[in-house]
Amino acid sequence: MKKYHEDLDFRGEEYVSDWTPWSPQDIRRKKGVLEAARLMLNSAMTAPAAGGVASIEGHLVYGQEELEAIARKIEELAYKNKAWTEAFLYEAVMVRDSDVIILIGNTRCHETPLDGACGLCGGGLDCSYFYDRKKHRYGLVDITDRSSSRMIDGPLCTARVNDFGFAVGSALWTARTLMVDARPFASIGMAGQKMGYCPKSGMVVGVPVAAKSKNPYVDVNVDYHLINMDKVLDSARKIYQTARIIRGFDYRKWVPKPEKTEGEEK
Repeated sequence: MKKYHEDLDFRGEEYVSDWTPWSPQDIRRKKGVLEAARLMLNSAMTAPAAGGVASIEGHLVYGQEELEAIARKIEELAYKNKAWTEAFLYEAVMVRDSDVIILIGNTRCHETPLDGACGLCGGGLDCSYFYDRKKHRYGLVDITDRSSSRMIDGPLCTARVNDFGFAVGSALWTARTLMVDARPFASIGMAGQKMGYCPKSGMVVGVPVAAKSKNPYVDVNVDYHLINMDKVLDSARKIYQTARIIRGFDYRKWVPKPEKTEGEEK
């Protein structure tokens, strides 16, 4: 068996900052957020569940291209339903402002209800409310039809959804403990689910995570999809470039020279 040899050459330095985005120092900061997100997902996986059966799955998504893909999917969905438009467009920007996205799903709420005669769904104690509205045979729910255009293809087992709430809440509690910003969004979960994340789940929630000087998920501007930091920087760059073009003179001739006063030697 190969023995472990500890590396005692413990030297070096790293600079960490959130500016400029996607620079080497910013990526070092993002890696710290990724470790926090992994612990958040652990909290979700170990949250209490009815019957003590596993029901949670998750995905961690990070990287500039991956986050951009989710943001664009949310923007696509925003125009599918007028009621979604404003919120979805705002939340797409928040995805771009995030370091990591956690997608958490429940694999049982749409397929295997608790069958515990609990009545939590408001129906009969035999789960008839659930089964009467689902395609099923032999007591088994057929979930092969995934053509629903709704945000959530219900009905769902309320007991399983309660378990799901514990899982998401546990992840958010860990985020608070680790001092990273996080907030759950249905839009991110819906977009992620349609992109193939958490493929076994009937309900998915997206939790973006960030560690920046300003929490990117609160206190946002009106028309946030038009007025955000990326747009402001782009506008500033446009003004800067325009000013250079208008100037159009050699700087050596353009800079005004001070006028000579009377009596000053020539």
